Amino acid sequence: MAAPGPPDAGHAPGYRPRRTLSFRVEAVRQLRRRRTLVMAAVLAGLPLVLLAAFAIGGGPDPNRGRTTLIDTATASGANFAATALFVSTGFLLVIPVALFCGDTVAAEAGWSSLRYLLAAPVPRTRLLAAKLSVALAFSAAAVVLLPAVALAVGTAAYGWGDLRLPTGTSLEAGSALPRLAIAVGYVLLSQLATAGLAFWLSTATDAPLGAVGGAVFLTIVGSVLDAVTALGDWRDLLPAHWQYAWADALQPQLEWGGMVKGTVVSASYAVVLLALAFRGFRGKDVVS
Repeated sequence: MAAPGPPDAGHAPGYRPRRTLSFRVEAVRQLRRRRTLVMAAVLAGLPLVLLAAFAIGGGPDPNRGRTTLIDTATASGANFAATALFVSTGFLLVIPVALFCGDTVAAEAGWSSLRYLLAAPVPRTRLLAAKLSVALAFSAAAVVLLPAVALAVGTAAYGWGDLRLPTGTSLEAGSALPRLAIAVGYVLLSQLATAGLAFWLSTATDAPLGAVGGAVFLTIVGSVLDAVTALGDWRDLLPAHWQYAWADALQPQLEWGGMVKGTVVSASYAVVLLALAFRGFRGKDVVS
């Protein structure tokens, strides 16, 4: 057996900063929390609520004239999944991202356990990196869970078939699943700005509700500002302006332009906000 290497300079023998607060340990801690289980139940239950709503309300109104994505929800399982994604993109999927990213550091501070983690000792950068990676992983799982359950529920209720588009054309069943995967992937990328905002607020406050609520509130404000057409091209700088660009993936000819622009805008906000989070927390006086 090889002899152990010399201890890190300035640390006790056997201490390795990279082995503190591993991804697995933090993921298990977060998975066991009640809010994680409740959020999973809510996201998995929404497709059942939609299924009941369509069963009670019947089919689309033929007198309305204009066909929307919701009007095609009962055409196939793929259509039902696309509809579930459409009705949840603007608000519902924002909540789990804000929750998982905003409840990380602030929750530890609220429980008065943050200072004990740092005294363990867990390096501050290591602590933030572990919590951020787990928060993003849980956010991704939340965004994927809803359309995945909707696809299963819709297929069981309406069968597997072509993805019928509001324009009157259809995508073959074989290409519908990859297109839906692209749409879900973009929704996740478009939520990076909310994730960065929630995580930054989580490092700046000891109140988890303030971090989560602040991220949701500012995301809603962005959507309101995007509705103000007088802002003109300034709306292109708002992540909310591109939140439905995933619909371009469900066209006969796949369009990447809107999704690329939306990803760049959202990722840019996320990089700046995460940099502020790491920089601010590194010198923060942690007393809770």
